[in-house]
Amino acid sequence: MNRSRRNRKRWYRGLALAGILILAAMVPVTAGLYRQKKETEAQIATREYIQTEDNGNFRGGILEYKGKTYRRSSYVKAILCMGVDRQGPMTEGTASTQGGQADGLFVLAQDTTRNTLKILMIPRDTMTEITLTDLSGNVLGTDVQHITLAYAYGDGREESCERMAEAVTRLLGGLEMDHYLAADIDVIGMLNDAVGGVTVTIPIDGMEERDPAFVKGERVTLHGGQAEAFVRYRDIAQSHSAITRMAQQQQYITQYFAALKKKSQEDSQIISEIFSMVENHMVTDMGKEEYLKIAMDALNTESLADGDFYTIPGQTVETEVYDEFYVDEEALMPVILEMFYREVPAGGYRGDRGDRQ
Repeated sequence: MNRSRRNRKRWYRGLALAGILILAAMVPVTAGLYRQKKETEAQIATREYIQTEDNGNFRGGILEYKGKTYRRSSYVKAILCMGVDRQGPMTEGTASTQGGQADGLFVLAQDTTRNTLKILMIPRDTMTEITLTDLSGNVLGTDVQHITLAYAYGDGREESCERMAEAVTRLLGGLEMDHYLAADIDVIGMLNDAVGGVTVTIPIDGMEERDPAFVKGERVTLHGGQAEAFVRYRDIAQSHSAITRMAQQQQYITQYFAALKKKSQEDSQIISEIFSMVENHMVTDMGKEEYLKIAMDALNTESLADGDFYTIPGQTVETEVYDEFYVDEEALMPVILEMFYREVPAGGYRGDRGDRQ
């Protein structure tokens, strides 16, 4: 049965990359799943639980929530980071649906005044409204689909990034992204080896199938292809393995950050050297000086700990063909407020550090 389910998942992904996914809405589903999807569509359309200046979502600078007033902090930058399941340089565009999917999806909240960094992790199976296109790139409209596919419906470069930024903004109630950066699979090994390897603890059974050194509980310093194997490993025969894999990714990011800080003490030019190494394997809307500054500022934060990571709250649903994740929008609200907003004190704005003026 596991083998059958694995084959169905691979078949579905093949259809997605071929552009046939646009017909998925026509496939009959159970009444329960159909109702779940329509409820999600209705929530996306209305966002009734948020009251702001701008049509009931986070696009406004000020909002009211549970009797308190919050203001979007101008000092906290929202930076969308995407890991794309594509190999080779990203210097050339691709046909629509051929540029890969965003297998890893993170929103960084970088506070430039408090010198902190927080990371919001978004499951690849999250269901939200994305833009669909045909094979020629012509926009067909929108539909509620897996957010990972938003990147595929583009040119594999800027257009794909913009499609994903648009989908993430919708998912987060209208919270605009300040910048985006996408990188391909090859970058993982490059970044890893540039800091001399990253030491992790193997968290689960079964990973030794990918690498004999990956025995549960063992401490392993990753080199070369081991880094990609570690951060991307999941047992696709198990339901919602893409979500459980996020714990591996969180551990790796934390340990990589520590290794990078240590390396920077030996080599003050390490940030510039790394970006020079990977620049042909990434796409960003930032100029070189801008992303180097952001990286240097991030490096100056004290450290990354479990409390600096947030995961989109929600509910998992397993279908006959693929996994789905539905966001709990009520639970998401305080997460976004904590990461990107500041409470306005009673009596009005007092010029608190980190608030908009």
